[in-house]
Amino acid sequence: MGYARAGFEVVGVDINPQPRYPFEFHQADAMEFNISGYDAIHASPPCQAYTVLGGREDLSHYPDLIDAVRERLQTAGVPWIIENVPGAPLRDPVMLCGAMFGLRSYRHRLFESNMSLIVPPHPRHKVRVNRRGENRREHWDRGGFITITGDVGVYCGPEAMGVDWMSGNELSQAIPPAYTEFLGRQLLAETKKRNESYERH
Repeated sequence: MGYARAGFEVVGVDINPQPRYPFEFHQADAMEFNISGYDAIHASPPCQAYTVLGGREDLSHYPDLIDAVRERLQTAGVPWIIENVPGAPLRDPVMLCGAMFGLRSYRHRLFESNMSLIVPPHPRHKVRVNRRGENRREHWDRGGFITITGDVGVYCGPEAMGVDWMSGNELSQAIPPAYTEFLGRQLLAETKKRNESYERH
C-alpha cells in the first residue's frame, strides 16, 4: 500500500494465497517469478530464521533466502529493496521504526538497497509499563505502544500499523505502509533519474 501511495502500480507475488491483498496478485514462487519489465522491486524474504522468536521455538524449517534473493535482484538492472527483521544478515541496511512516522508500534525493520536510502530521525522510545492487571487493550487506550505479534485482533493493531484490511495474524508479518511510502518516494525518484539518463543516452 505504501508503494502505491508513493506513486507505483503495485504487483504482488507470494507462494501462499493472500485473499486480502489489495492489488494485482500472483500466487507463485518469487524465486522463479519473471521479474523483468518492472521499474523497481521490493523483496521480503522469510524472516523466521532471524527473528527473536527463534530462541523460543524451532524455526529451522523456514528457508534462509536473503543471499539468493540479493543475487537475483542484482541481475534485475533496476532499483531494489530487501526488507527483514533486526538480526538478519543484510548488507549496510537502514532501520525504520514506527515512532519515526507517528505510529504507536516501534516495529523495527531493516532495509538493504542498491541505492542510497535516507531515514528520518529516530525518536527516543517511550517506556510505558503496563499497570498491574492491565490488559493489552487498556494499555493501548492509555496511550501505550504495542508490539504486533500473533493475532492482535482489530482493537489496536490496525491503528498501530496504519492498516485496516488485514487479519491480526497477517498484521503480525506485515510492515506499516508508512515505511514503504517513505521508501517508495525515494525509489520513484531513482527510477525517474535512471529513465532520464537512459533517454539522454
